[in-house]
Amino acid sequence: MLDSKAEFAEIKKICITGPECTGKSELSQFLANHYSTCWVQEYARAYLDKLGRPYKENDLLKIAHGQLRIEDEWLRDANRLMICDTNLLTIKIWSNYKFGKCDEEILNRLSVRTYDLYLLCYIDIPWETDPQREHPDKREDLWTLYKKEVADSGVPFVEIYGDRESRQRKAIDAIEKLFRH
Repeated sequence: MLDSKAEFAEIKKICITGPECTGKSELSQFLANHYSTCWVQEYARAYLDKLGRPYKENDLLKIAHGQLRIEDEWLRDANRLMICDTNLLTIKIWSNYKFGKCDEEILNRLSVRTYDLYLLCYIDIPWETDPQREHPDKREDLWTLYKKEVADSGVPFVEIYGDRESRQRKAIDAIEKLFRH
């Protein structure tokens, strides 16, 4: 258990990001198991499962609040690193793509939340239908948006692609490199 803010600062925060259906959750869980640490699941999934109606623009701010809250809660249980299966960057991209704008609070909170590494998952995994997935025909467009946003963030990132083992190896290599620096 961590006792001070200084100890929290030593924990590396890794965010797995990318368009829908690119293996983010599977990779997050694998990495958490590999490093014996926690992973922060995507808050939006639980929120949308309980919503009972199509989501609206104002739901994205509630999702952002929930995502930040669970990141802060899980940080206490992290062992050297915390794996986040998405973050506010996804909410920003999704809001701009679906609604043509993003709430200022989401943008402000994203600008002050720090991560040490993005693992950007590519769209080379076959699409699997899921009630929460919306755009099987827009994967390339969304990939381009994610890549631009991650590159513009100033946070180091590594593109994750290939079969399951290649993805896992690339992710581990990127994290090990982060710890060496």
